[in-house]
Amino acid sequence: MSITLIEPPLIYAGHSVPGRVRGHNEDALLCCPQLGLWAIADGMGGHQCGEVASAQALQSLQQACAEGAELVEAVQAANREILAVARAQGGGGMGTTLVAVRFDGADFAIAWVGDSRAYRVSAEHIECLTRDHSWVQTMIDVGQMSPEAARSHPQRNVILQCLGRDEQALEVGLLHGHLGEHELLLLCSDGLTGELEDAQIQQLCSNAQTLDELVTQLIDQANEMGGKDNISCIVLGRD
Repeated sequence: MSITLIEPPLIYAGHSVPGRVRGHNEDALLCCPQLGLWAIADGMGGHQCGEVASAQALQSLQQACAEGAELVEAVQAANREILAVARAQGGGGMGTTLVAVRFDGADFAIAWVGDSRAYRVSAEHIECLTRDHSWVQTMIDVGQMSPEAARSHPQRNVILQCLGRDEQALEVGLLHGHLGEHELLLLCSDGLTGELEDAQIQQLCSNAQTLDELVTQLIDQANEMGGKDNISCIVLGRD
């Protein structure tokens, strides 16, 4: 875990843990202030496959951005690389979600695939900036399920998009925004949001004295609530 000052004026902290149930961690973090790039990938496919997919996604994402690709193009490049790795290993069964942010000053672009999320948080509000590519989110969107029911639905972990699928079928979410002087940007895997409600996340963000302390408290609270999945988060703010 680390907290680092970078220019233009952003600070960040991030950490990833296996949780209290899983025996290994298939999440991966990318913190690359030189490129203004931060990301979280949540691998799927079982031990080794999920870990390989998440690590490969972030490596490819960073390389593509370093070579001048726009954020969505870099995500698509990461998808192609995972497909190539899966073919080289003799088949499919390898995938990962991804949420990534790239900053230019205090302006940012966020790209995502799957149900890893980005939030903008202040003392007054919390806003989920991403929309899960999941079955339950689709049911919410068409009015057949409430957000409250979705949290405990047995199919809440069914995602409709991930890296590691055919290029023609891949949908990458994208949005642009600005981080205010007293706001935080949170990236996280569903191991955090599966345990903590938005109001709990906002309260922790409002009360923490430092970003390093906040990351520790978010992960500790998710573990206390069950820690049923790997838990990862990155928090960014303006100095």
